[in-house]
Order: sequence, then structure tokens, then C-alpha cells
Amino acid sequence: MSATQPRQATLWDYEAYAAIPFDGKRHEIIEGEHFVNPAPSLYHQEVSRHVQFQLYTQIELEGLGKVIDAPVDLQLSDHDIVQPDLVIVTRERKHILTPTKIKGVPDLVVEILSPSNSDHDLKTKRNLYARAGIPEYWIVFPDEHQVLQLTLVDEAYVGETRTDSIRMKVPPQATVNLALVW
Repeated sequence: MSATQPRQATLWDYEAYAAIPFDGKRHEIIEGEHFVNPAPSLYHQEVSRHVQFQLYTQIELEGLGKVIDAPVDLQLSDHDIVQPDLVIVTRERKHILTPTKIKGVPDLVVEILSPSNSDHDLKTKRNLYARAGIPEYWIVFPDEHQVLQLTLVDEAYVGETRTDSIRMKVPPQATVNLALVW
């Protein structure tokens, strides 16, 4: 490289990501760039647990797949490693489960907004999940008591806001009663 050419920044990959020491924060790599978010609030975790329990009962206990909660590494490419709040992997896609991470495209990803990460989940991760081909993405707005249900149509998400209940559009079409979440 000549002195007049700009140096290309090194992109983060899974090896560099895995070497980050534990600090109680959520680290993610998107398009090779490192993002750090603080640990979620107790209410965030309560909402996550309530959604997870309903999905777990209908999916995992019925042998239809796995419902995995954070922290879990979801590697979508060499330079895209995220930690969604919940990841649903059906029996048909179980080959993407490894002993240390999920490597590939899951059936559903759920993100619960926190004041510190709303733009990250609403824009950056939404674009990443669409590019990766994740068929369904739920964005939970805990303070508003609603969920934005995004379904992938022609490589872009189409959304509907849910306030009473939400049913997966992809199989196994599990339903979450939102009155039991808040």
C-alpha cells in the first residue's frame, strides 16, 4: 500500500469478538464494526422472560424447536455477530445450533427495546436481519405495551403493530398473549 492510499480499517470477526473480556455489557459486531450496549434493565428482563415462557411452552416443550435467550451469540456472517434477546430455531433449522453459538439464520428473532438501544434495534439490526434473510423479527416496545411484528417480504420487512396478542407468521405459529407480558 502506498503512503497516499488510506489504510483500510480492520473488520471485526468472530475470533476478535470472542476475545473480548467479560464486562457485563452486550457486545455485537455488525458489518465488522464493534457496538457496546449496557446490560438491560430489570423490567426489560421481566418482559423477555414472559415472552420467552410462552414461546418455550408452545415450541420447545412440544419438541418443535428451541427458544434461546440472551446472552447467546448469533453469527449471521463472518462480520455480523449479535446477541438478540430471544432467538427461535425450529427443528428444521437445528443444524445452525453449535455448542457455542447459533451460526446461520434462525426462524424468529425478538429484540426488546431499551432507551439506550432503540435506534440500534429499530434501524441497524432491522437492516442486518433483513439482509441476512431472517423470516420474522419482533421488536417489543415495553413502555408502550406493543410489539412491531416484521415479516420478510421480497428482502424487506413489512410490519404490523400488535397490542393484544401476537402469532408467529412462520411455523410453528406460536402465540404470545401480550396481556401476560406486561
